Amino acid sequence: MAADNDLLSRTRAAVWHPCTQMKQLEAALPLPIARGEGVWLVDTDGRRYLDAISSWWVNLFGHCNPRINAAIIDQLGRIEHVMLAGATHEPVVALSERLAKLTGLGHAFYGSDGASATEIALKMSAHFWRNAGQTGKNGFISLQNGYHGETVGALSVTDIPLFKATYAPLLRHTVQVPTPDARLAETGETAEEFALRCADALEAHLVEHAAETAAFIVEPLVQGATGMAMYHPVYLKRARELCTKYRVHLIADEIAVGFGRTGTMFACEQAAIHPDFICLSKGITGGYLPLSAVLTTDAVYAAFYGDATARGFLHSHSYTGNPLACRAALAVLDIFETDQVIAANRIKAQEFMGLLAEVAMHPRVRHFRQRGMIWAFDVAEAQPGFSARLHQAALGQGVFIRPIGNTVYVMPPYVTSADDMRVLAAALLACLKNPDI
Repeated sequence: MAADNDLLSRTRAAVWHPCTQMKQLEAALPLPIARGEGVWLVDTDGRRYLDAISSWWVNLFGHCNPRINAAIIDQLGRIEHVMLAGATHEPVVALSERLAKLTGLGHAFYGSDGASATEIALKMSAHFWRNAGQTGKNGFISLQNGYHGETVGALSVTDIPLFKATYAPLLRHTVQVPTPDARLAETGETAEEFALRCADALEAHLVEHAAETAAFIVEPLVQGATGMAMYHPVYLKRARELCTKYRVHLIADEIAVGFGRTGTMFACEQAAIHPDFICLSKGITGGYLPLSAVLTTDAVYAAFYGDATARGFLHSHSYTGNPLACRAALAVLDIFETDQVIAANRIKAQEFMGLLAEVAMHPRVRHFRQRGMIWAFDVAEAQPGFSARLHQAALGQGVFIRPIGNTVYVMPPYVTSADDMRVLAAALLACLKNPDI
């Protein structure tokens, strides 16, 4: 306990935590984590917590995974970092080749995090149209309730007031079109019908504004930060058709949903489409190191190719294409291949649905939903402070989970076992049965 108190005292004095009202840490202390073991986080006093949200959706194959560890250790003995402007190295080339094969896109451009990937894609799209002589095509469309990051450009296409309202004077005007979130369908309307109706609204906007629109950015199949809003793949298929028809780029923000989270390697596969840009991050290194990538079409790449420096894409990050991060990502892709993870996850997801059946039937639960290795539900009549109360109660049950408003979601590492899921299900039921939460 002394170690806990010392670390907590020091963190309050020195650290500014993300997405946190720091005063609240006085009553709800952060977990003092000492180490990780597979799906478990272990605090400085030896208490264990099941990491039910993969440490903000990044961890795919458990903490301290021996194969990813070995890849990083091997790379440490070769080269830890070299600037990618004017140099290259095997890990970044190999990773770019493999991502191109997986996505059907090419020429990976690297950043450090998801918001960086969004910024890259937005700038690249607008710059493409400028190079094409269409300087007026510099506007952006996104979905209502969408989230794409918290840097200035990314926040401009985000539609969550909690994050956006304070910074509104700094942001560029963008347009939001209706979300196909299946929870919003009319009574008797199927998720597919509702998705197509929302796509009609997208077309209505493009009819009037395509000449001034560079791109439409979307979180494929699952809008994460708005509470795991899930929608029918037909929306993506129709959005692809419309963006092609009206000559607008389609940017797929697969930062949270890529690398198997929705049941396929990338969510766009479920609509059988290819976007013009794909943004990747979070699980790309298995939760080890910061890395993001944007891949695009040969046509976009060609528009920047020429003699004039100003025609090139003049964007950079100091740690672009970091060799250690790229080696971690390559190890992640190796695990996907050798362990046939996508197929294994489909079987696991069916089993976990059964283990969560009692949660789904609980009288407080609304809109229980699942897509791949993501489960979510809304809690009826949740009172203010619900999220914090459930978070604390779940810690008491040995589970680390952070609801979004009245939405409880689980996005566990892929190495989660049936026994682990039973622990998680029991913890959720205990919390739901507590009338004080």
